[in-house]
Amino acid sequence: MSRQLFELVGTDEDRPFSPFCWRTRMALAHKGLDITSVPWRFTEREAITQHKSEKVPVLIDGENTVSDSWAIANYLEDAYPDRPSLFGGDGGRAMGRMLNWWGDTVVVGGMFPFIVADIYGHLRPVDQVYFRQSREARFGKTLEEVSAGRDNAVAGFRKSLDPMRLTLKTQPFLGGAAPNYADYIVFGGFQWARAISPFQLLAKDDAIYAWREKLLDAFGGMARNSSGYAV
Repeated sequence: MSRQLFELVGTDEDRPFSPFCWRTRMALAHKGLDITSVPWRFTEREAITQHKSEKVPVLIDGENTVSDSWAIANYLEDAYPDRPSLFGGDGGRAMGRMLNWWGDTVVVGGMFPFIVADIYGHLRPVDQVYFRQSREARFGKTLEEVSAGRDNAVAGFRKSLDPMRLTLKTQPFLGGAAPNYADYIVFGGFQWARAISPFQLLAKDDAIYAWREKLLDAFGGMARNSSGYAV
């Protein structure tokens, strides 16, 4: 069986847009492992419940099935020790665990209100119904109300990234001289936003913008060549 990755898409199968799937895509490329992408949408639950998961990414690697981007990264590191390391040792893996939570809460959670209404426009009608109902219940307001005022509110999000910005003053990547899974954790969020929203999350003179540009070009431009907005 070929290696398969279930990835979230909308109306365009060439536009995967989950931040967590992009973490896994970058990790697989880092390890030099080929995959067959399996497009998956919000209402196609039955396609992954057979693999004992309710969310993507889901990686099928031979007889092994792994879900959740952090679990997949750990699986890849342990299953392919002869390939380039995602963490650079146990210490890097331990720090990566903390950064994974920071990426979830500060990066992905922080940018979500700015782009949530734009996601809706990239979904099929049946998925739009699910997405609007579930996300509006989460926020307690309409998608449009959630994203209103984002032009002013984005300054606070940018400020929340200062620990990353300060790190990039002393080294080119979060992983040091070269990118590793620490970078892919954060990059996944920005690639998610780039895929589905024209909103400018980063100023072009920001060190994080320059860092993101380098990762867009990594692995032969894999991320840049994926459908997205020029932001």
